[in-house]
Amino acid sequence: MTRSRVRLDLPRPARRRLLPEYDPEAFGRLSERVARFLGTGRFIVWMTVVIIVWVLWNIFAPAALRWDTYPFIFLTLMLSLQASYAAPLILLAQNRQDDRDRVNLEQDRKQNERSLADTEYLTREIAALRMGLGEVATRDWIRSEFQDLIKEMDERRLFPAESDEGDR
Repeated sequence: MTRSRVRLDLPRPARRRLLPEYDPEAFGRLSERVARFLGTGRFIVWMTVVIIVWVLWNIFAPAALRWDTYPFIFLTLMLSLQASYAAPLILLAQNRQDDRDRVNLEQDRKQNERSLADTEYLTREIAALRMGLGEVATRDWIRSEFQDLIKEMDERRLFPAESDEGDR
């Protein structure tokens, strides 16, 4: 009994599945749209209008046209059905948002690390420049050194005292 050799560089042939296939991203986007709608005032208003119309119809309509009498069992069933679908869709949308938030948080953390590293590098560079500038002769330092030398030479009387013109 020899087996045919399976090529790993080719995709597998499609298998038949019992369940229909769906795109999880498309389903997730749909759940987010539904969750976004369920969280609006528009949904609350429409739901309130539907319930009021439902109740008023089933109270004041002719008996032959009523489909849900006083305890409104069918209305309760419909609201429970709506809630049973809304809750998982909202949770799915929240999970997707948590995943996006986690990715954004990780990107922010990496950006903060890069910013911190850049800031530390610039701080070291500025400190090195300050140390280097501390050894550089500035105009004011040279001027003060010249003034000190002139005073010292005056004290030794190497130069004659200042004349009336003030030439040096």
